[in-house]
Amino acid sequence: MQEVNIIIVEDDEITALNLKMSLKKHGYQVSAIFHSVIQAKKYIQDYKANLIIIDISLEEKNDGILLAEFIKKEHTIPFIYLTSYSNDEIIAQAKLTEPYGYIVKPFDPSSLHATIQMALFRYEAEIQRKENNTFLQADKLNLMDKPIIHFGENYHIDTDIGESYYNNQKIKLTKKENAFLRLLVAQLGSVVSFQQAINYVWNGQGATENSVRTLVWRLRNKLQTDVIKNASGIGYYIEEG
Repeated sequence: MQEVNIIIVEDDEITALNLKMSLKKHGYQVSAIFHSVIQAKKYIQDYKANLIIIDISLEEKNDGILLAEFIKKEHTIPFIYLTSYSNDEIIAQAKLTEPYGYIVKPFDPSSLHATIQMALFRYEAEIQRKENNTFLQADKLNLMDKPIIHFGENYHIDTDIGESYYNNQKIKLTKKENAFLRLLVAQLGSVVSFQQAINYVWNGQGATENSVRTLVWRLRNKLQTDVIKNASGIGYYIEEG
């Protein structure tokens, strides 16, 4: 397992120690333990944490929620709550900060490990989605800037009508084939990954890498030359002319 650094924010020293021991048994590194919101806010930036565990009821108040709001605003670090609360109002307040999970006191070490793994997975997935969204927005801007885009040898796309041509003859493509070709052309010379293709063509749902491979196979059969290149195990690209 790749090293994961965790910060604990817990005002009860025994609970904090138990957490630290449990985390270390599962291979995590505990970067720091803070016992108050003030301490955490002051020193949190000094540690390169991958995750923060926050007790909701710091100093017998709901200060853990205030700390979470601060972390969300000032830092890009995922956090999970440690709580013994069952109060619906407090839980509702905590949900507004969009935590990546909850650990209920007294915590079970196995559940702790599972919650952390799910939190880290969710966080990485969100980062990937944001990167893909930025990528797709750039694609649309690239296509909108040029009414006609040439690619390969004797191919072009008319971006005003969204159609592709070879030697000025229209290529009959399905909606998904056309979308994927537009994506490749918008990123001439750069590899379009499987996940980027899934997000763009299928809106991120109902497709796999095999779906992309099948789409490329059908698209290649409709093109006159082998203009779409493989980036083994990564995705596809069209070379810049």
